[in-house]
Amino acid sequence: MIASRRLAAVAGLALLTGCRLGPDYRPPATPATAAGAFVSASPTTASADAPPPQWWRLYDDPVLDDLIAQAFAANTDLRVATANLRRARAVLTEARAANLPATTTTASFAEARQTIGTVTGPRPFSSELYRLGFDMSYELDLYGRVRRSIEAARADAAAEAAARDTVAIGVAAETARAYADACSGAAQLAVAERSLKIQSDSFAITERRVAVGRDSPLDVARARAQVEATRATIPDFTAARQSALFRLAVLTGKPPAEIDPRAAACAVPPRLLRPLPVGDGTALLARRPDVRQADRRFAAAGARIGVAKADYFPRITLGAAVTGTGITPEATVSSNGFGYSFGPQISWTFPNFAAVRARVRQNRANAEAAIATFDGTVLTALRETETALSDYANGLDRNAALRSARDQSAEAARIVRLRYGAGSAGFLDVLDAERTLATADAQLAASDAALTTLQVAVFRALGGGWETLPPVARVAPVTRLTP
Repeated sequence: MIASRRLAAVAGLALLTGCRLGPDYRPPATPATAAGAFVSASPTTASADAPPPQWWRLYDDPVLDDLIAQAFAANTDLRVATANLRRARAVLTEARAANLPATTTTASFAEARQTIGTVTGPRPFSSELYRLGFDMSYELDLYGRVRRSIEAARADAAAEAAARDTVAIGVAAETARAYADACSGAAQLAVAERSLKIQSDSFAITERRVAVGRDSPLDVARARAQVEATRATIPDFTAARQSALFRLAVLTGKPPAEIDPRAAACAVPPRLLRPLPVGDGTALLARRPDVRQADRRFAAAGARIGVAKADYFPRITLGAAVTGTGITPEATVSSNGFGYSFGPQISWTFPNFAAVRARVRQNRANAEAAIATFDGTVLTALRETETALSDYANGLDRNAALRSARDQSAEAARIVRLRYGAGSAGFLDVLDAERTLATADAQLAASDAALTTLQVAVFRALGGGWETLPPVARVAPVTRLTP
């Protein structure tokens, strides 16, 4: 009868386990203006189409595709982010285990030896004691402490997954930019070498004209000065190209010395000649993993308020133990050595709730910080995208103007050389025309390089590139630790 009443009491407590304290998650509000088209997008620079998950394939460059695949497989930052995600998922598994009974199995053996006094004198005495035990405890989650802990751990794991996706976006963008910088460095170097050859040819002509008395030695000095000034730019372009190749090697998980020969052979930077697919603000916020990460951090903070509030109420744990004790192994499992216990255990911080109230306030403050972080992340995402689109649009306008200036400078230089050969123009005119052309060529080459960088910045701000990452569970961890 007593046992029946105890079971009924336990069943009654179990019925209360549907209660959960703390606020339930509600998606944070986003600005209504974020739902429309980007204000910096124009039909000539951007289209309303959504960017593809692997945006770098728009360049139709197999070398770039392969380099980004290598970076996803071996980049050290991505490996760190993947390890952090695995750790968060392990924490979630641990939190879920609290829904199951905790069990402990013990076995012990003790041997005692001592000397005791008897009527016939001291005699040695020894005894053995064997013990087997099995303990089990289960927390009745009356106020949702365990469930809120699982909810928080699940949100943390999702936040780490989003953090990994953010790193992947950066890896793809930096790999594309390093490759473009290497190609652009080669293109700028070629422009400088071409200008150097033209000016060297003019210098040789000037030397011959001075030798026959048609020009003055001053013209030779001026021509040589211009040749050397152009020659001085070549080491800078060479160093920039090598730096980009070194960055590219490290991004793909290799030492700087292992430069990819395909990247080293690239001489034309990849560039899209059609409007970039950018979508709209709603798709941007759904796609950017840093926004998703901030949202999950907010959800975790809210769940931990419930964990803290649960400590206002008693924590009830059902415990059971089975033991066997005997002086022989067989006796431990016999009826004489067998024992058991069963009953609830109640722990409660009542009446001193000061620490509990402090923990609740801490977690409320964390939630307030998390929602502020979310709002800031949304605004940052919109600002970065609008800025990248505006920079790209202005970069296109500048590139078009520089291309026209270069064409006009080339035509002017051609006419001046003809007039100089006919004797109707002085050497200073030739020198000035060639200097202007060399400057225009260099500025246009730099602008071409900047356009690719600006395109990559747009795609990075749009937040794509992580969707095709391999699932973490299917990727063997890169580690030097033995199991």
